[in-house]
Amino acid sequence: MASSVIKFDHLERMTDDTGLLEHSLGRIPRRREGYSTDDNARAVWACLEWLALLDDQETKERLYRLLDRYLAFLLWAQNDDGTFHNNFFFDRTKEEETPSDDCFGRSFWAAAIAYRQLDDAARREAAADMLRRALPAAWELRSLRGVAWGLATCGVLLTEGRPLGIDQEEVAALAARLEQRLLAAYWEHAGDDWHWYEPELTYANGVLPWALWTAYRRAPRDEVKEVAEKSLAFLIEKMSGPGGVIRPVGNCGWCSRRYRADWDQQPLDVMKLALAAREAYWATDDERYRGVVRRCLAWFYGQNDGNAPLADPSDGSCCDGLSPNGPNPNRGAESTLSYLLTAAIAQSISVEVVVDEYVNNETVRMAGTRV
Repeated sequence: MASSVIKFDHLERMTDDTGLLEHSLGRIPRRREGYSTDDNARAVWACLEWLALLDDQETKERLYRLLDRYLAFLLWAQNDDGTFHNNFFFDRTKEEETPSDDCFGRSFWAAAIAYRQLDDAARREAAADMLRRALPAAWELRSLRGVAWGLATCGVLLTEGRPLGIDQEEVAALAARLEQRLLAAYWEHAGDDWHWYEPELTYANGVLPWALWTAYRRAPRDEVKEVAEKSLAFLIEKMSGPGGVIRPVGNCGWCSRRYRADWDQQPLDVMKLALAAREAYWATDDERYRGVVRRCLAWFYGQNDGNAPLADPSDGSCCDGLSPNGPNPNRGAESTLSYLLTAAIAQSISVEVVVDEYVNNETVRMAGTRV
């Protein structure tokens, strides 16, 4: 049974009849900043993760209502060519932008897991329609993070038993192509002291080894496991500070062979590390990966370089980042979803973190069962 500590009040606060708003000032939504498809795709994913864990019917009904808005947003944001427009003004008009492989990949993934998990045929058909329209565009993925999302999505489509109206041979060919892209990038840049796919560690790094772990679980191959293991071990090392505290690569300079930025730390990077570690745990049953997930969740509750909690379980909100001066007080969509997803990831593999003197000055235990 999922813990009753996690709340979805802030997620609902940030959601209107169009979808999930992108930014907030403190806890109050900033409508002038509009919406992003990125966040609405993450919100679909977060709702599905928690729906698989929750027993409380009232909370599940609440999440289904939110899920419908996020799915409707994705349907609306999908272009005629199957790609997804990312940024919208509050008046629902499109902002000018360069098309984003990352946005496409996240939306592709959200549609796939919605189709896999939802039992309601009407909701599932909305996801299926997005998938059928998106598949041709997935062949154009170039950025590594978009490639990673595409590979993981292909894995879902190849293991989905229900008919989808998509050519499985095409999906298998696409998966092989995307997997090879990641492997080739790794072998191009990796060296004796640098086990990574790029010359720098930048943002959302965990999605790269995660995608290879999903491919390995679906179709085990030694080369895939070797790269997934080495790159995840490297990422864990680079994201660990004294005493094992999670230390995300700062976005004020990133991390190269010669330099590592410690600030500003982003919740999204912590969530992506937890995601990769959970997938590795499912693939290997190695308890070390559960320990990584535990440290990731603890980062949100104050076991971080600032010794300051970023997440508030009483409403499910999360500060937008951690700087040398402490947490950013704004609680936007990306950071809040990163917290909710990390908590769900931990819950799904029975990871516990004790939060002392934070919620009503009482000790709260985060616990769960594996799904």
